[in-house]
Amino acid sequence: MLDGIFLRHIKNEIETEMLGARVNQIYQPNRDELILVLRSPQGTRKLLLSARANSPRVNFCAATPENPAQPPMFCMLLRKRLGGGKLTGVRQLGCDRVIFLDFECINELGDLVNISVVCEIMGMYSNVIVVNRDTNVIIDALKRVDLTVSSRRFVLPNIPYELPESQNKLNILESTPEEIAEAAKRLDAEMPLSKALLSVIQGISPIVARELEFRVMEGSTNRLEGVLLERLLSELQALKDLTENCGGKPCIVFREDGKPMDFSFINIGQYGSFAGVRSADSFSEAVDTFYDERDRRERMRVKSHSLQKLLGNLIDRTARKINKQKAELAQCGNREQLRICGDLLHANLYRIPRGATFAELENFYDENGGTVRIKLNPAISPAANAQKYYKDYQKAKTAETVLAEQIEKGKAELEYLESVADALSRSDSQRELSQIREELTEQGYLRRPKGKVQKQAALPPKEFRTSDGFTVLVGRNNRQNDQLTLKTAAKTDMWLHTKEIHGSHVIIRAEGREVSDTAIFEAARLAAYHSKAKESANVPVDYTFVKFVSKPSGAKPGMVIYVNQKTVVVDPGLISEVND
Repeated sequence: MLDGIFLRHIKNEIETEMLGARVNQIYQPNRDELILVLRSPQGTRKLLLSARANSPRVNFCAATPENPAQPPMFCMLLRKRLGGGKLTGVRQLGCDRVIFLDFECINELGDLVNISVVCEIMGMYSNVIVVNRDTNVIIDALKRVDLTVSSRRFVLPNIPYELPESQNKLNILESTPEEIAEAAKRLDAEMPLSKALLSVIQGISPIVARELEFRVMEGSTNRLEGVLLERLLSELQALKDLTENCGGKPCIVFREDGKPMDFSFINIGQYGSFAGVRSADSFSEAVDTFYDERDRRERMRVKSHSLQKLLGNLIDRTARKINKQKAELAQCGNREQLRICGDLLHANLYRIPRGATFAELENFYDENGGTVRIKLNPAISPAANAQKYYKDYQKAKTAETVLAEQIEKGKAELEYLESVADALSRSDSQRELSQIREELTEQGYLRRPKGKVQKQAALPPKEFRTSDGFTVLVGRNNRQNDQLTLKTAAKTDMWLHTKEIHGSHVIIRAEGREVSDTAIFEAARLAAYHSKAKESANVPVDYTFVKFVSKPSGAKPGMVIYVNQKTVVVDPGLISEVND
């Protein structure tokens, strides 16, 4: 979350790089975001102003989102009022999450006008407001706020601009560590220290508050004395110095699967080995990278939803069909009883009167000489009843063979569909989704779209390098698994796959060398990571030479058989990636 102290560092970046720059262009990619293109003698930078509820921010950005064909009215207004304006100042009140971008502009009469673009970073209440600084009157806002939205603070054209309501927290730039500690102590004594600090310090996010608690003593409350109090005062003084001097170091926290968790202006150690911390070259880059990666994953989730739903329905339908066939097969197990009934009826036709509903006959197949009660159809003759039992017996015998074959085919189909679902869960680009969609179309699960469809070039396999220099290739989906194992790999390369678990085919390129145990172990961790068992521990991975891997005739994409394998048990993990 973009907190006030992090925003102070971004303010410092804007001042350092673009103070005195002119507004060259203005874009509004969507209703909640603006991009100001600033040009200075040092170069051109794009400043993103976002009021999106889930990603409010101000930062320099690398890429420009696609713009609408017709600029929105607010964008046109800004181009008229701000176009050619000079950035004269960047202001922030304390460590609050409100930043003012001050511009000197020339109006249509040729007069100098001072305009401020106010960026309020407040979650769902975030906004970008354009204010005439000479009169403190609102010109317009990205989100207008009237009585239907709020009864306490209006944001409308031609009314005075008012600051958001203060939270009455202590500004670390103006307060001493002792004052902050004393304010925290006045709260509930059993309150976690991180929550207490978050309640009293202006401009810190939850991750920073938890990091301060972690550095003092993990799990501590705000009832601190002695050494722990001294440690807290020391950490607060360090935070105060860092804030005053804008001396923070931008970093991004990632989960082990690569998903971004948070970002901060201090190094984060509270997660230990459960998360990775990656530094960034600038604070804008940290924010831009975090939200771009998070938004990309969200877009992928939305784009893959239809495929996920289709595969979920197919898997559920196939599983139910197999269970139904198994139940029918279990009934076929009683077919011998049908033949016995036919034999007994045929041997006792002279004893059974026409129109009888049942027959009580001695069972000459029973060594103990018991009797059997056989149900009859009174509308047909005893001989016809016997023939019906014979026919039902033959039908059950044939059905048993057919059902066994259908169940095996159903299991193979279910295994294939689950492998596609696994590949879909690991897809992280539109091209990978397109390949999976094409695969499902080829297999008859999707209709081929009408008209000419432009095919996207297939992505190459993921490539990694082991610590001892072997190249490892990882398939992204079933079709690529087939290509990698059956065509790309040499017979002497090593092939790996999770044991009886859906996942990618992994190839270690031997290139004339003997594949080392280290390479096998590291590649096995990759195989486990790129599988359905990614979140598990102690995952079994089979490995064998490619020459021992083959594809049965008519098998689905990605389905192979192999022999002469060995198994290694590993924890999923990544190694050095060459390209993605």
